[in-house]
Amino acid sequence: MKLPFWHVDAFADRPFKGNQAAVMPLDAWLPDDVLQAIGEENNFAETAFVVKDESGAADWELRWFTPTCEIRLCGHATLAAGHVLLKRDGGDRVTFRTRKAGNLEVRRSSAGYELALPAIPTTRSSWPEAAELLGAEPSEVWLNPDRYGIYLFESEAQVRALEPDVRGLGALGDDQFICTAPGENVDVVSRVFVPGGGVDEDSVTGSAHAVLTPFWANRLGRDSFTAHQASQRGGDLTCRLDGDRAWLGGACVTVVEGAFYLTG
Repeated sequence: MKLPFWHVDAFADRPFKGNQAAVMPLDAWLPDDVLQAIGEENNFAETAFVVKDESGAADWELRWFTPTCEIRLCGHATLAAGHVLLKRDGGDRVTFRTRKAGNLEVRRSSAGYELALPAIPTTRSSWPEAAELLGAEPSEVWLNPDRYGIYLFESEAQVRALEPDVRGLGALGDDQFICTAPGENVDVVSRVFVPGGGVDEDSVTGSAHAVLTPFWANRLGRDSFTAHQASQRGGDLTCRLDGDRAWLGGACVTVVEGAFYLTG
């Protein structure tokens, strides 16, 4: 079986930056164990699989697999999927129906693309076991019960200097540990660790910015801001809160286009 394959750098305006994703449009869903094996073989943070949506609710069905598991929501691979489909098929917008995150949308914009994700709220809380493993004490902790956590630091330098115990964090579950602070050259800076989901440190995390968008919009007193994820590859986003939607803007670059051969 020969499957179409794209390797895209998302939230990047040139190759080797942003976050890598594989995008694979399928004629029909393959068995879950095969999808998982492909995700492991690709070995990106996420592989996005899309199948034409016959329900009429959206243009495509969308699922995401890390090298170790299927996940509930992924931003950068959704942006990458939108990039591939709009480049291939034309149009100004494309919609996706997902199993656990509702309907998502990617549209063309002056920055390249804008991605609509559900805005994810958090409440002031504490998790001493997690905070201790980050390598520095956050000034505040904000949690969402769906395994998202914001760990607020006072400066960008503190966030960049973190050396967390990723094995210890992974043992706590497949939570996102979102470490953030005011930025020096942008409004907001972050680093995101998801070792329990198979990604020790993510390069640029769309879903984390769906959490950060309502959090920082409230703190900054405005609905839009600029953000940088300070991973080794690094990536830049615009974030905009519109009701219950977080709109994330950025560019994408296709690095590889080809075929994935499934034999056996």
